Amino acid sequence: MNIIETEQLILRELTMDDFEAWYQILSDQETMQFYPSAFDKNQTRRWIEWNLINYNKDGFGLWAVILKKSDEFIGDCGITMQNIYGDGNLLPEIGYHINKRFWNNGYASQAAKACLRYIFEKTDYNEVFSYQKWTNIPSRKVAEKIGMSLRGEYADEKNTKTSVHSITRAEYNFIYKG
Repeated sequence: MNIIETEQLILRELTMDDFEAWYQILSDQETMQFYPSAFDKNQTRRWIEWNLINYNKDGFGLWAVILKKSDEFIGDCGITMQNIYGDGNLLPEIGYHINKRFWNNGYASQAAKACLRYIFEKTDYNEVFSYQKWTNIPSRKVAEKIGMSLRGEYADEKNTKTSVHSITRAEYNFIYKG
């Protein structure tokens, strides 16, 4: 089921039919350099299952990113509820993973911007986040490109240090609706 369409991309729900293409992306060391390790087949399967649960529970999740011109699966982008500050509070976060063959084409920014519009038009959330390992400069740049501001950094065991970006509904309206 298609959820969002942009000029170049379609975002739709992930399915188990995406497994092989998704595994090729998540098992790549370079793509997963900011994770503890690349994913094996079981982790890839669980990733898809987790999103299927999220679609039913939250009404959103990480969606497959499909390149319109070739109908090719190039990654995921969407919204998940995350424990961003490690305090037990779940907050909406925009995440993205794009096949390295398609990096530096603006696809992550295009998909993430569409997800911003989705969350502020279809939900009552007043702030959306993006968080990442502090050394993940490409993800930080995407967050900043779509209007998010750095809200802070904190030390943690998983990432050494985590950077948190966000945009409020008021900031979104000012930037995108003038």
